[in-house]
Amino acid sequence: EDGLAARGVVRSPDQLELTEAELKQEITRTLTANNPHAPRDIVRFSFKEQAYKMVDDIDQTAVHFTLNGYLIPRDSDEGRRQSIRSSIQEEEAPIKEEKAPEEPPVEEPAEATEEEEAKDEEHAEDAEAAEEGEGTEAAEAAEAAEAAEATEGEEPPRQKAPEKKLANQFNFIERGSATYHNPLREKGLQTDPAPFETFSDNANQWCIYDAYMEELERIEKTKEKEKTKPLAVKKEDKKTGRKLSFVEALHSDSLSKVARAAKIAERMVSLNTFDDIAQDFKYFEDASDEFRGQEGTLLPLWKFQYEKTKKLAVTAICWNPKYKDLFAVGYGSYDFMKQGYGMVLLYTLKNPSFPEYSFSSDSGVMCLDFHSDHPHLLAVGFYDGNVAIYNLKKASSQPSYKSSAKLGKHTEPVWQVKWQKDDMDNNSNFFSVSSDGRIVSWTLVKNELVHMDVIKLSADGTAMQGPEGLQLQTFGSGISFDFHKKIDYLFLVGTEEGKIYKCSKSYSSQFLDVFEAHHMAVDTISWNPFHLKIFISCSSDWTVKIWDHTIKTPIFVYDLGTAVGDVAWSSYSSTVFAAVTIDGQARVFDLNINKLEPLCTQLVVTRKKNKATHIQFNPAYPIILVGDEKGLVTCLKLSPNLRKMPKGKKGQEVKKGPEVEIEKLEKLLSLVRQPGKKE
Repeated sequence: EDGLAARGVVRSPDQLELTEAELKQEITRTLTANNPHAPRDIVRFSFKEQAYKMVDDIDQTAVHFTLNGYLIPRDSDEGRRQSIRSSIQEEEAPIKEEKAPEEPPVEEPAEATEEEEAKDEEHAEDAEAAEEGEGTEAAEAAEAAEAAEATEGEEPPRQKAPEKKLANQFNFIERGSATYHNPLREKGLQTDPAPFETFSDNANQWCIYDAYMEELERIEKTKEKEKTKPLAVKKEDKKTGRKLSFVEALHSDSLSKVARAAKIAERMVSLNTFDDIAQDFKYFEDASDEFRGQEGTLLPLWKFQYEKTKKLAVTAICWNPKYKDLFAVGYGSYDFMKQGYGMVLLYTLKNPSFPEYSFSSDSGVMCLDFHSDHPHLLAVGFYDGNVAIYNLKKASSQPSYKSSAKLGKHTEPVWQVKWQKDDMDNNSNFFSVSSDGRIVSWTLVKNELVHMDVIKLSADGTAMQGPEGLQLQTFGSGISFDFHKKIDYLFLVGTEEGKIYKCSKSYSSQFLDVFEAHHMAVDTISWNPFHLKIFISCSSDWTVKIWDHTIKTPIFVYDLGTAVGDVAWSSYSSTVFAAVTIDGQARVFDLNINKLEPLCTQLVVTRKKNKATHIQFNPAYPIILVGDEKGLVTCLKLSPNLRKMPKGKKGQEVKKGPEVEIEKLEKLLSLVRQPGKKE
């Protein structure tokens, strides 16, 4: 019964009661060799420098126990004297015992008395040698005693007492040294007196003006030198004999070389980590498409997410026109009640774990666009109405150009920016559209942004009644726009009222045409990259519409059942486009295969209370990017059914090129257009 009794845990009354989290918490203690009680900031007078100096070397030794020893080395002079003295005392001890009180005489044989007399004589000789105090004489006495013992062979040898060994077996020598005291020396120099000259002049107003103008010219020249491109150096390859040209950096720093090597090593490690995804990106083709008929799928590849952008929405995605694996993502917020900071991140497919470039801003980023001829220039539009240009060649987190209230910034959020061809003076320029109804052209002139209002969107028939019967003109609210791929002056503007305006750069007071497109805001508008007349638009009224800009009615209308966030044409086919909706689904259409239904409808954003915001096709690879409201960008690969190319007849080569794509879409549109309609 005692063995089966339950055992109770006995605790100390002063034991702390900790939770499971506190018990699992690891507390790290670091022990150092420094003495916490050692004095600090000791100052001593230096006779060499004739000043008080801080003592750098502070003794950190803490003495816990000290004992002064009394042992001496055995090989020292004092050790030899003591060893001789102790041996003499041991030899004198038996003599003192013989001099003790005499006992009654006992008759002994004559031989014994003779032996005792000989021993007494030997001990007497030893005592006399010890009194002299020298080690050499003691040794001679010992040799004489041994000779006497040898002559008397009948006497047994006397046992010597064992010598006491000294406890200290170490040999050490105390030495004293004195440091050399450097004598103080005085050194004097005498210089020639500085030359001086007396002059006088009058400072007039025009002299001051000329001095200021010269200073301003000097500042402008230095800024122009900074903007000059690095020179291309040519070298000859010894093997092939060709002349190779490379760009020589203006400032080659060792730190930049290390950073470049570290970036390459990071990419190699990242590629090894995501090797299976890279293999799928390059080689995997979904074989099950053969059994699906015309339908296709999207294969998820990489996911791009940054810790600082988890609470921000993806507001813009743009691929770099030169480097096909590099893309920029803008982060902000579409909720006007939750506005804060914004970020621009540039990712590459070679390193999905961390962005290549990172720029932060005080206001949310709403749109961005790469320059087609200068891929290092990135135009960005912000929620506060400003626009900025980031130069990726400069190692700076601040924009190279930025608008301000003095430079004509927008009064409402900038919803889209687009680069255009350089003007007559070879100055780069881009356009922006905002909710304030202004479409502004921004030109990079020297070191500043110069703005010019191209057109102002007016809301027809919506004049407001002001005070005292005044009629106040209201402006339209621009949301999106796109420029024609071939006709430079032609562009389309989508408004918050659902209208699409066809405009020209040459006419700032009137529109070329107006399309009653949607019932809600036109979120995206885009020209077809192949056909010159076709464009597409999407809206929050659940529809995606395809238009011919010469016809006021849409050619195709698709109702997706929920608000559409973005739509984009593919770069490889004139009939393929994709759209994302706020329920997190991505839909891919191919008009050449199915004009009514999408070939693929797949859920991309899986988390609840999350919406897909933007979609973009890669210009070279069969992949798309989808962004959502939680700051996540997902890369997906199109299955073979979603990128089918037209098959040629037997014995004939398959034609490729933009002419084939235009002909394919034109053949499709001829079946849909109204009969008798002139093109």
